[in-house]
Amino acid sequence: MPLPTVVQVVVDKPLSQGFDYLWDLEKLGLPPEIGHIVEVPFGRSSLVGMVIKVSTHSDFEIDKLKTVTQVAPLVPIDPAALRLMNFASQYYIHALGETIIPTIPQMWKKALDWEKIPKKLVAAEEKKKKTISELNSEGLIGEDDLNEEQKSALAKLRNYSSKGKEFKAILLQGQTGSGKTAVFLNWLSEVLKSSTSQVLLLVPEINLTPQLERRVRAYFPEKKMVVLHSGVTEKERGIAWYEAVTGKAQIVLGTRLAALAPLPNLSAIVVDEEHDASYKQQDGIRYSARDLAIWRAHDVKIPILLSSATPSLETWLAAKAGRYEYIRLDQRARGAHLPKVHLINTRDLRNQYSPGDSGKPKEKSPITKTLAYAISQNFRDKKQSLILINRRGYAPVLSCGACTWLSKCQQCSSYMVMHRAGALGKRPVLSCHHCGLVKAIPSHCPNCGNADLKTLGQGTQKIEDAIEEMWPDQRVLRVDTDSSRSSKGAEELFQEIHEGKVDIVVGTQMIAKGHDYQNIGLVGVLDADGRLFSQDFRAAERLFAQLVQVAGRAGRSGKDGQAGGDIYIETQYPESAVFQYLLRHDVDGFLSHTAKEREEAGLPPFSYQALIHAESKSLDKAIQFLSTLKGHLKSNGLIKTGLRVYDPVPKAVMRVAGTERAQLVIESDSRKQLQEVLEAIDTELRENSQGRISKETRVRWLIERDPINI
Repeated sequence: MPLPTVVQVVVDKPLSQGFDYLWDLEKLGLPPEIGHIVEVPFGRSSLVGMVIKVSTHSDFEIDKLKTVTQVAPLVPIDPAALRLMNFASQYYIHALGETIIPTIPQMWKKALDWEKIPKKLVAAEEKKKKTISELNSEGLIGEDDLNEEQKSALAKLRNYSSKGKEFKAILLQGQTGSGKTAVFLNWLSEVLKSSTSQVLLLVPEINLTPQLERRVRAYFPEKKMVVLHSGVTEKERGIAWYEAVTGKAQIVLGTRLAALAPLPNLSAIVVDEEHDASYKQQDGIRYSARDLAIWRAHDVKIPILLSSATPSLETWLAAKAGRYEYIRLDQRARGAHLPKVHLINTRDLRNQYSPGDSGKPKEKSPITKTLAYAISQNFRDKKQSLILINRRGYAPVLSCGACTWLSKCQQCSSYMVMHRAGALGKRPVLSCHHCGLVKAIPSHCPNCGNADLKTLGQGTQKIEDAIEEMWPDQRVLRVDTDSSRSSKGAEELFQEIHEGKVDIVVGTQMIAKGHDYQNIGLVGVLDADGRLFSQDFRAAERLFAQLVQVAGRAGRSGKDGQAGGDIYIETQYPESAVFQYLLRHDVDGFLSHTAKEREEAGLPPFSYQALIHAESKSLDKAIQFLSTLKGHLKSNGLIKTGLRVYDPVPKAVMRVAGTERAQLVIESDSRKQLQEVLEAIDTELRENSQGRISKETRVRWLIERDPINI
């Protein structure tokens, strides 16, 4: 009697083990391979899973094993991609099945539709052939158009990638507008000379994808390119993923989820704006796409380029220490100059408007006199202005002047933000940005009945109104997640800026990153202090990066030897290190200053951290759950020299959607020591849990490696 074929399959469940199934060769029509996507019976239903092992025996009785139902019409996932998933599962303490399966597009997880997929793929290919149009080559910068500094950087990159299968991590640090993108696209053209090579190009946010996509297509009109991010439809994502998995797509451009896409012929990786916090996943498996991309490059022995004007402290220190290759671009491309930085001290009353100022609003303006004068002058110079305020909505809080009532969210420990009519509905509303609760604005105070409710603070909508009142003849455009509910919507807004259809742009951080505006003469930053003081030790680093990025939107064209534009920053603390280093455009100085502070405090990257999250209907239960866990670590001798376990505390936003949240910070001087402790914690918690919910207390828990928010 022939031996049975047994496959081990993982599914999207928080379970550490795989499940054994029989493989019926006659029924399925092909032999099993590791990496096959399959449908299997699971309990009373069916699930899609992946084969991770093929053998002829099982620890369970063969006649009690169920049989694989069907196989997806797809080649097996390549071994390198599976090694990446396995590493991510182990490092981020997440079950293998719930690491792999969520990376598969929905189209390939609907087993009922698998028979229809081949027809969909053929139809999609025919549609592409019919819609191919002539590409706009505007903005295409060939090798001959590069300046000497860019050519030198390109030569180094080509040298790194010409050495065959060899890992190289390279930091490309350059001033905003120094032409980093032109350098790495010309480098990738060399990598893509082989018809089978694949390259992965990561960007931090969806809004940056359309502009870069057009530019990449212009550089590589003959190469098949796919885009992977949450803004594309499930069908588009499913087809793009298929073309990446089968090696048909040579260029894969996407956000963090593209970092886990199977790419059998991967030859180079570029992580643009590598410092950006958006590369860290904040739900499910909380991975860093940048860090996984570096591991992936090391595993398959290829070069990876990390590009940024303001590199993360971790990357910058690695380059300074020689662990990464280091390439710098210190000049702006096309002869443009760096913007001039102006600090407006809002404590100085001379900067404020008085009620009697001619032609100005009667009430105190949210824009200082100095900035208002500069905007008017910029308008006379026929330049566009960009105003950044990192808060959407009209006002962060609605308050009653007669009592202590504030617009608190009933479900969260945060305030409901006021949005004017048109943003989230036909009428003004209060909205919670954490749980999504939307309520009508009360006509009077719910506590005392006072009808005179006032707004506190300001958001993009309020600034937009103020600017329209101050400059009624100028065209104002607001860019935030309310005005652009989709990738397409955002692209249309940015296109209006590029085409010069607006004079003043008001927006959140969406407007600060990566966009190559050609006529911005002035950038204004309001409420810069909002992120200066925070419980997060990375707050100053993020603020500095954002200010450098938004400043870099000004004066990029370099036409007629023009100045580099101006950035005006309103702050009560101009003496702060963030602003002082910004005045001198001294990125290295700021990073060196920050590194010294972190080293003295023993904070990352000079130590390694993890968070144990706990959620419950009761905060006391969540805190007690974490306290018990800390006690277990002590009693079992797991808290050794070099490891610090702090007391559990409520999270910064303690309650979200009615759930109370707490956290336990674990810190170690050794990455390996931290890993061992986290694996012990995972084992302990799983023994007393169903999934990730404690059987006894019903507390939901999660382990997070390398958190970026504490």
